[in-house]
Amino acid sequence: MIQRSNVVLLVVILGFIATQVESLRFDLQSGETKCIAEDIKSHAMTVGKYHIVNHHEGYPLPDTHRITVRVTSTFGNTYHQSDNVIEGHFAFETAEAGDYMTCFFAADHKPPLTLNIDFDWKTGVAAKDWTNVAKKGSVEVMEFELKRMLENVQAIHDEMFFLREREAEMQELNRSTNSKMAWMTGLSILLCLSVAGLQVWHLKTFFEKKKLI
Repeated sequence: MIQRSNVVLLVVILGFIATQVESLRFDLQSGETKCIAEDIKSHAMTVGKYHIVNHHEGYPLPDTHRITVRVTSTFGNTYHQSDNVIEGHFAFETAEAGDYMTCFFAADHKPPLTLNIDFDWKTGVAAKDWTNVAKKGSVEVMEFELKRMLENVQAIHDEMFFLREREAEMQELNRSTNSKMAWMTGLSILLCLSVAGLQVWHLKTFFEKKKLI
């Protein structure tokens, strides 16, 4: 009973975290590049929105305030690229597991400029706009909450299998490393014994020639 309560509590906490994801703000100097990485499993939905923060509302941003954004996978495949833009967004389903990287670049400028970037990146369950789902489907509140919890449980289930696969890969790597170390240790011992035997044979031959033994 206690274990079941802990599982339910974990699901509720993770569901709350998934729905409370906030955007990230950071400064980008002209002529510099900043990258943000996210470890994403395969066949997962990911969406991102970004824009240059305008601190002078009512006035357009100057032409110098532009950025280039590129999203790539761990294998170097490009999933999104926008050049010289103020804002943009991307959405795609990952085809491969690994680190996905979003890089922001601001062209060089004299004098240097500092751009404030707002970036919102969501993956998995958090990438689904549940508010719009509820409005479009006109579902009841309870059905909506149950459906969201079901998605959270499924995401946790998939994540556990993903971690289990990673653990199996690490165990296989450890076994392979231990096997190689055992072979290297045996080879080293054999080599040492061979060298010692040759030294004994050489000394015995030397003393026999000198008629010391």
